[in-house]
Amino acid sequence: MSKRDYYEVLGVERSASPEEIKKAYRRLAKQYHPDFNKDDGESEKKFREIKEAYDVLSDPQKREQYDRFGHQAGFDAGAAGQQGFSGSGFGGFGFGGGIDEIFEQFFGGMGGGARRRPPGPEQGNHLRYDLDITLEEAYSGGEKTINIPRTENCPECNGSRAKAGTSPEACSTCGGSGQQQFARSTPFGRFVSMQPCSECRGEGTIVREPCPACSAQGRIVKERKIDIKVPAGIEDGSRLRVSGGGEAGVRGGPPGDLYVVVRVRPHKKFKRQGSNLIMEQPISISQAALGVELEVPTLDGTAELTVPEGTQHGTTFRLKGRGMPYLRGSGKGDLQVKIKVTVPKRLNQRQKELLAELAHLSGEDVGVENKGLFDKVKNAFSGS
Repeated sequence: MSKRDYYEVLGVERSASPEEIKKAYRRLAKQYHPDFNKDDGESEKKFREIKEAYDVLSDPQKREQYDRFGHQAGFDAGAAGQQGFSGSGFGGFGFGGGIDEIFEQFFGGMGGGARRRPPGPEQGNHLRYDLDITLEEAYSGGEKTINIPRTENCPECNGSRAKAGTSPEACSTCGGSGQQQFARSTPFGRFVSMQPCSECRGEGTIVREPCPACSAQGRIVKERKIDIKVPAGIEDGSRLRVSGGGEAGVRGGPPGDLYVVVRVRPHKKFKRQGSNLIMEQPISISQAALGVELEVPTLDGTAELTVPEGTQHGTTFRLKGRGMPYLRGSGKGDLQVKIKVTVPKRLNQRQKELLAELAHLSGEDVGVENKGLFDKVKNAFSGS
């Protein structure tokens, strides 16, 4: 009986990558595995065919020979495929992650009977703190003190969970491995699953005399004051890292880190754009027309601004070096002053007369008659 093409068996193109071949094999192997198809007599046959094809196509040298000579290359792939059902397990299945990955796919994590080591040291959790500052504080930088509640190693037992003067003992149930073995017989052999020890909960040790200060937890919650250096020119949303400022590690592991997220509150006068500051400066119509010398506010005092005559509404003046400090490097950004020409809402009679006269001299039609001025002009010309 002739064999099917290995690429056809796996349902992949002849140009398929190793990852595509592995992915196809995993999908088909799980679909046709006899343990999942006990009522289908053909599943074992299909599974062996899939395994045989994968054994060849997953090996670069065998695949090259197969591409050149086909089944005439003389692989004893059928025997290799049958290895998966012999003895105590599925040796040679071809999963990239080894035997543990096989059992994770088919049996939910069962593995061989090898003893596992108890869990080792683990780094503590990282912490986050949101720090609100003003724009002035972002401008000048400096040091801020914050209070952080965090988990620390118990000072009485130093994290061992045992009463001072005593030490944890190796668990007699699991022999200090932190794992228990449970055997399971299947049509394909005997499998052993590893589960955390029910006596020590996977720690590998038992505390006979618990520490009274932490109730055998090994850690306590304590509030700490931590000094944070805020660099001048820091931007909203910046993150500062304090190494070791997080929670205590587990089983002797290093502490986590503290990440301080800086929030710069909005300012009433200034808007920030990178290292530049933007502000609006109101002036009157007369100041815009005639020009004016102004003192404008900055984050470190005031600055002189010359507004030339004839300045239009919306004109922006740039004061170099009066913005925010550069976060990296020396120097500062600029202060951009946008002129806002304001129109008076209330005028007295004399002000109206003067504006009307200005409009008349400029040849402007203001659309409003100033009776006080023009009545006087009319009476003067009529002799009354």
